[in-house]
Amino acid sequence: MAERGVACKCTERGICGFIGPRFDKRSRVRKNLRNVSMIPLFKHNGYVWQSIAFNSCIFSMDAREKSRATTLETSKHKRVPIFVMMPIDSFDIDASGSPKIRRIKALTISLKALKLAGVHGIAVEVWWGIVERFSPFIYNWSLYEELFKLISESGLKLHVALSFHSNMHSSSRVKGGVSLPLWIVEIGDLNKDIYYRDQNGFSNDDYLTLGVDELPLFCGRTALQCYEDFMFSFINKFESFIGSVIEEISVGLGPSGELRYPAHPFGDGRWSFPGIGEFQCYDKYMMQDLKTAACQEGKPQWGDKGPQNAGCYNSLPSGVPFFEEGQDSFLSDYGCFFLEWYSGRLIRHADAILTKAANMLNKYRESKKSSILLVAKIGGIYWWYHTLSHPAELTAGYYNTALRDGYDPVASMLSRHGAALHISCLEMMDSETPPTYHCSPERLLQQIWTVSKKRIVHLTGRNTNERFDKAGLWKIYANCYHPQAEAVRSFTYYRMNDKIFRAENWNNFVPFVRKMSKDL
Repeated sequence: MAERGVACKCTERGICGFIGPRFDKRSRVRKNLRNVSMIPLFKHNGYVWQSIAFNSCIFSMDAREKSRATTLETSKHKRVPIFVMMPIDSFDIDASGSPKIRRIKALTISLKALKLAGVHGIAVEVWWGIVERFSPFIYNWSLYEELFKLISESGLKLHVALSFHSNMHSSSRVKGGVSLPLWIVEIGDLNKDIYYRDQNGFSNDDYLTLGVDELPLFCGRTALQCYEDFMFSFINKFESFIGSVIEEISVGLGPSGELRYPAHPFGDGRWSFPGIGEFQCYDKYMMQDLKTAACQEGKPQWGDKGPQNAGCYNSLPSGVPFFEEGQDSFLSDYGCFFLEWYSGRLIRHADAILTKAANMLNKYRESKKSSILLVAKIGGIYWWYHTLSHPAELTAGYYNTALRDGYDPVASMLSRHGAALHISCLEMMDSETPPTYHCSPERLLQQIWTVSKKRIVHLTGRNTNERFDKAGLWKIYANCYHPQAEAVRSFTYYRMNDKIFRAENWNNFVPFVRKMSKDL
């Protein structure tokens, strides 16, 4: 068994330590924990780990954070505005291919009821696959012009989620779905490598692989240029709404709009909870990037493939060598190299997109007459959290283990852009999760609170599962007003549907909204 509780010096870049017993054999783990930012006071099997110093982490950007980050106001006494996500089936595509709002009279009544209940605003997914549906550079904003006008006239504000993903494989989709733009789909029919691939070659067409971020494969544009042009068109179209009606803009960074890899594709039958998932780096563009990184490391053999001992989608950690403690595990030199590359490319992807978004929104964020919050979503990967390797997080792209804080470099990057971090799971309790699967949504949230405070990043959040019961709603309230952290900047209830207006649910939901909306 590999040694634990060791003091580690990581390739001359930083020093990490612990409070607990010492062991004699320390060299192997010392060299394997490169670029580590330790989780403060994290308990693992009786040992308590603590950060001593880490001044030269590869993603450490403290000086730039201090100069660029927006200082958080004390918000423990402030109300938490509630947004309610639009229904999943709020529009249809007619025979001509144009999107139309469904049941507009019923929607209008629902919006007015939410306003009377104290809801602050509505969260709306703005789909790339709807707006730029048929041809590049041809943007049809008619659906959102009508919808934003309806919401504004109801006295509600807007959280806009710019959605560069597809929900065709979402199991929660009641009817139909939104694909990527049809002209992107046509390119993908000829070149499946524009999508993420797993180790067996299966592609996931919910989101473009980050391997094409800088490749002009899309009618002469790179993927980053496609995202940038879409954001620019949106801001031009709705400039009069930004900072007044539109208060928050989240930018899609991956599947479901979250900064992660599609390691747990629940909609197509490959994965089911609590599987560890699979690494998604086998499209030819990411593999070429891996080969380049391996050559730069002086280990070209590391670039031939991803980990070959990491199990499959529905594996459990036990018996999977890469996620245990051994010679060929995540603690090995190769394991550390691969995970740094895999997670680092994800952060680089987000950094590139948010740089463009922040530059476009700066004039609104600097104005004293308006206020706009840039938001980035991350996934709430809470199963197998109480293990050494955190395998489900590793496959999703978060290099977070019992020995390394993988969310700190994410928060550091967001801080430089003045972007808020959006996390789900706010309604979840450890006691409601299966103990066999070592779940801990509460410890995950605690870790996110810690890094957000350290990196001066606002938090926003939402629920993962639909909750109308008093216990679930109270848990959301308690998490939004955490006693040891700033109150979250806003909360998005996921999502509006017929059930929310049933008397037994409405009678719980309205007091919850009003309690959240009061200044403390």
